[in-house]
Amino acid sequence: MQKSNKTTKLVLIQPPIQDFYETSIRLQPIGLCYLKATVYKFLPEWEVVVKDYHHGWGRHTIPLPKELVYLKEYYAYPDKSPFSSFYHYYHFGASFLEIGEQVASESPDLVGISSLFSPYYREVLACADAIKSHINVPIIAGGSHVSADPIRMLQYPSIDYVIRGEGERPLICFLEAWKQQEGYGHVPNLGWKRNGTVVLNPIEPNYAIDEIPFPDFSDFSVNQYLFEKRPLCFLITSRGCPYHCSFCSVHQTFGQRYRKRSVVSIFQEILQRVEEGYRIFDFEDDDLTFHKEEMKRLCEKIIAHFSVGQLQLLAMNGISYLHLDQELLRLMKEAGFSHLNLALVSADSETRSLLNRPFSLEKYLGIVQQGVSLKFNMVAYQILGLPQEKLETMMTTLVLNTKLPVLLGASMFYLTPNSPIAQDFPACSEEDIFKSRLTAMAIETSHFSRNDIFTLFITTRIINFLKGIVLPEDSMPLHHVLSYAASQGGKTATGVALLCKLFEEKKLYAVVGQDLQPIKQFRFELFFQIWSQIDYIGTQAAQRITDLENLLPA
Repeated sequence: MQKSNKTTKLVLIQPPIQDFYETSIRLQPIGLCYLKATVYKFLPEWEVVVKDYHHGWGRHTIPLPKELVYLKEYYAYPDKSPFSSFYHYYHFGASFLEIGEQVASESPDLVGISSLFSPYYREVLACADAIKSHINVPIIAGGSHVSADPIRMLQYPSIDYVIRGEGERPLICFLEAWKQQEGYGHVPNLGWKRNGTVVLNPIEPNYAIDEIPFPDFSDFSVNQYLFEKRPLCFLITSRGCPYHCSFCSVHQTFGQRYRKRSVVSIFQEILQRVEEGYRIFDFEDDDLTFHKEEMKRLCEKIIAHFSVGQLQLLAMNGISYLHLDQELLRLMKEAGFSHLNLALVSADSETRSLLNRPFSLEKYLGIVQQGVSLKFNMVAYQILGLPQEKLETMMTTLVLNTKLPVLLGASMFYLTPNSPIAQDFPACSEEDIFKSRLTAMAIETSHFSRNDIFTLFITTRIINFLKGIVLPEDSMPLHHVLSYAASQGGKTATGVALLCKLFEEKKLYAVVGQDLQPIKQFRFELFFQIWSQIDYIGTQAAQRITDLENLLPA
């Protein structure tokens, strides 16, 4: 509950980003809202305002940065086909000028900026510059990128302080020290400047997880963040991850400990959000179902309290299939889960071993089969371009999932600063950090080229196009499927025509206005290798497309 006798004001900012695309339905700034709630709990005399300068401000095209100019030959056309990748480079969110003016109009005593994703660190710095150009106010940055690269962020003139790791307890300690004009040496997790020299205080534990109050979303209307045009609310039931996959940097933020909230606390938060008007909940945990029995109890409480269909539950950040079983899947379905985003990464045992990633192919296949029986919509996520992996095993994973009733979730690898795998590379430069994004395709090895990764990525789009066709029969040969799909007209018919051209001419085309333009970086030979290994395609509706060889070139 907000107090009326505020004397000091903190403005917390979610900055805009610049890229070829954004994940528009996962933008609720839950971390900042946790901070706001914690300040009101421990320092109720403060006023805290959360500003989202990413979501709800639209987008506009900006020039492609010089570091990414090499991508022009890959993202060459404004392609309107079902297989398109990227083209325009956008600024998503408010302009830096607007941010500077609006923040200054709030007359804050302190400003905090969230720096969650490494490739967007420049947007954080631009926000800080814009604010400083209007008002001389201390600026503190926090978030995953700050935890991974605190010194470089703190060396920037417009950033006065940083907080590494989880922010609730460090922020409270910092605000107390700042208000009382004390020294900062005792503030946990704080990075600051002593006579121009960067100082990083030791990392200390955060508050106990159930002592942290529920996020305060009061700065946003219930309709601010939507999924399928209905209000969406984020939920976090745990912090950290019990595993240590080498490509992941989660432990830079949450430390080595995996902590789970109590079922009572989670359910109380759901009840509060329902009272506020939310009906769709996205669990953003790094490992939602690690404690299976507790997850079962949560589902049972939801089932007992809410009628069928009253809530829709999602886990868009992905679920580990290792911690699922038939009973839990049944309970999740009854509670309101409709989708399963399964984090496979790779089906190759050697790659998984190098990644320090737990895996069981038998378990994975069993969960997919159980998911089919419960009518879940499933996506299986594969990372394309892992530095340790060979092209052949990437193809094997892709072919495996093509046969299963799952959509292919392809993520092109990017190197996260200070992740365990980054130790095998030279120290990240600012340009390397800027290119640590899916769209950059920045990593090539002796095992694969950028053209290979691009081709695999587009191949998953082609296969998903076919997987998304709902067939009139449980099994149909491909040539009948294409005739049936072509009769539907529109973009579906366009996809069929492009696929036929692909096999006839050994070229993939982009649809540019009324013309077709060849996508030169797409390797038909590699696509053909993959296609020739596929016996059938399992559709999302658990149907089969057979007789694929009819389209193979002579």
